[in-house]
Amino acid sequence: MPDNNEKVMALPNTPTPGHPVKFDSDLCIRCNKCVDACVMDVFIPNPEKKGIPIILHPDECWYCGCCVMECPVDGAIKLNYPLMWRVPWKNKDTGEHYWVGMKNPPPPNTKPPV
Repeated sequence: MPDNNEKVMALPNTPTPGHPVKFDSDLCIRCNKCVDACVMDVFIPNPEKKGIPIILHPDECWYCGCCVMECPVDGAIKLNYPLMWRVPWKNKDTGEHYWVGMKNPPPPNTKPPV
């Protein structure tokens, strides 16, 4: 049986170079509302009083934005979407840019493949 005086360590699981969430340490007020809001338990509170939350399981993030919506300070948390979700494409005729998830998507392509 473990002794009650033993310390427990929580080390971040960082198998990939990607970070799903970016914290602005100047804006973050360390309220830990993002920790409570995350449905996948990606974060844990920082054991240091003045530390931003720790991203413990970055690969578990669904990019749902609950942490961003719950944050009382606008801009303190930003989602860092994977590259495949950020790639835009351009209409050669009009020069207009499109991206996945935009509000007014372009009409479907009706041209048959060549």
